Amino acid sequence: MHEPLPVSRAVTFGTARLLPDVDRRRAWLLTVDGAPQSYVDLAEPTHLEFEYTRRIAHVIDTARPPGPLDVLHLGGGALTLPRYTAATRPGSRQHVAELDAALLALVAKELPMPEGSGVTVSAGDAREALEAAAPAGADLVVADVFGGARVPAHLTTVACGRAAARALRPHGVYVVNLADGTPFGFLRSQLATLAAVFPELCLLAEPAVLRGRRFGNVVVAASRAPLPTAELARRAAADAFPARVVHGRALHRMTGDAQPVQDASAVPSPEPPAGAFSIG
Repeated sequence: MHEPLPVSRAVTFGTARLLPDVDRRRAWLLTVDGAPQSYVDLAEPTHLEFEYTRRIAHVIDTARPPGPLDVLHLGGGALTLPRYTAATRPGSRQHVAELDAALLALVAKELPMPEGSGVTVSAGDAREALEAAAPAGADLVVADVFGGARVPAHLTTVACGRAAARALRPHGVYVVNLADGTPFGFLRSQLATLAAVFPELCLLAEPAVLRGRRFGNVVVAASRAPLPTAELARRAAADAFPARVVHGRALHRMTGDAQPVQDASAVPSPEPPAGAFSIG
């Protein structure tokens, strides 16, 4: 049997490459302009290579109700989390909004979803998809959107948070992948922004990131209903890549005097330091 070969294609926002994992025969890494975007194991969709995806998966695993979920994904990449949800929550109905139509076409050709997965995709802006979503139609909204290596400004605001709240059922959870480093000005502003919309918040992150030792991903979960913070903390601590869960007073202290972000003053997340997410 021939070894799989890398695939390289020009897409709308750069050059996408699909790189086979030499240790897992049906696993692929997707990069865009050298920045890792997704890792997918077609034979084992519950295998999550990226640490932040494992933390979002903890939120998916603990989300209500038990069984199938209705999920809106903002940002698609190689559809890692939709594949995970389809495998762990069979019967779920999921829709993915991804701005890069050429990237969607590449993934559909090279890494197709299984028949009957319950996953639909569309090319379009994440904020527009969120604002067009049916009211109270989703159990989860998962936002993992990066333009290059930065979260776009229009996805960082109170208005965007309100659109997510409108799309969610009363028990629903808005889970967002962010990236920041010390002194955490962007993260703090996002905590204040989400707190202006949702009464319940927690974050999941690697201790080294929280201590300011390196720039990295922080996953924030927000809801109008109480979050399962104890169960999330147990899962995060037991993970192969342990993480901390911060909530309550500790999260308020972290937020400090940061102010919610409005559309008129929004800026993208900070540029990562050279080499923070790139591969060779």
